[in-house]
Amino acid sequence: MPTITLKLELYKPTKFKQDMYERMTQINTKFANWLLLHPDVNKATSKVFKEFSDEKFPSAIINQTIRDVKSQKKHQQSRAFRKMWCSFNNQNLKIEKNGDFYTVSFPTLEKRIGVPVVARSYQQQWLDRIIGGMAKQGTAKLYKKKRKWFIALPITFDVEASQGEKVMGIDLGLRYLAVASIGTKSLFFKGNQCAYIRRRYAAKRRKLGKAKKLNAIRKLKDKEARWMKDHNHKISRQIVNFAVSNGVGLIRMEDLTDIRNRAKSKKEAGRNLHSWAFYQLKEMIRYKAEMAGIRVEIVNPEYTSQTCRCGHREKANRNGIRFKCKQCGYTIHADLNGAINIAKAISGLVA
Repeated sequence: MPTITLKLELYKPTKFKQDMYERMTQINTKFANWLLLHPDVNKATSKVFKEFSDEKFPSAIINQTIRDVKSQKKHQQSRAFRKMWCSFNNQNLKIEKNGDFYTVSFPTLEKRIGVPVVARSYQQQWLDRIIGGMAKQGTAKLYKKKRKWFIALPITFDVEASQGEKVMGIDLGLRYLAVASIGTKSLFFKGNQCAYIRRRYAAKRRKLGKAKKLNAIRKLKDKEARWMKDHNHKISRQIVNFAVSNGVGLIRMEDLTDIRNRAKSKKEAGRNLHSWAFYQLKEMIRYKAEMAGIRVEIVNPEYTSQTCRCGHREKANRNGIRFKCKQCGYTIHADLNGAINIAKAISGLVA
């Protein structure tokens, strides 16, 4: 079942509530770090909190924190938590709709309270599905970002599997951020305009850096990140719509583990690969495809840019964006050739 996460901003919480959320976070973080060193953490229950503190604290949060600490200790061997935000499972966080407003309620230091949230139009559709029982909510997290408080709410849902039989291959690269191929049809997304805008942001940061305007630099980075995210949303939406309209049942994308090492020069890498959110784009394509019932597979990208349709593989086959086979003379756009080979998974799937 696909999963997405809604980030819901709490609507103008009072200072009292904000101070309480801060206090809850502090207590929870200290408890989590104390729990990491507890000799019987694997057997811990909510009663263990009494060993830590005499303060009253919601058992719902305690139990979830115990589960989180156990998982972190087992898989990541964490030494300390900088922040352990308070989390609530689907039994402890409730979503309701009152008129045109949505509220979430969860246990706190005082009592269970309901707070209104800022729900965008696309978020309202998902909240309505939860209320109507057509989607399931996961473990929600109360967190703070830039002086605002949010609830991160994971949602899982059933989708009808696409009946399409076609396979789409997607190549991510330097001059073209993405090239999608379905049989004889293709879709290109040039990277030159994006690279130009990124260079402008970099130049502004250098100028602000010389003036030692650190706050302005941070604001500019945030603005740039929002722009990148919006652009990736648009690209991923067009790609998935292209897949749906052409009867695609499976999308194959390349593994991005080594993408930062594929640039031919440090300058090229710094301008494009190191600065573009390829992983974000890939994840956006993945979850939007899954929402449309399209399966996604990750492919080993090795040799996809060097292999001809005739089977001949040679590094010299590719020259920039031009692909010409040294054996049969076949000519095609290099990134499109890569997308076609990714669709075929010529180097196998990533386990």
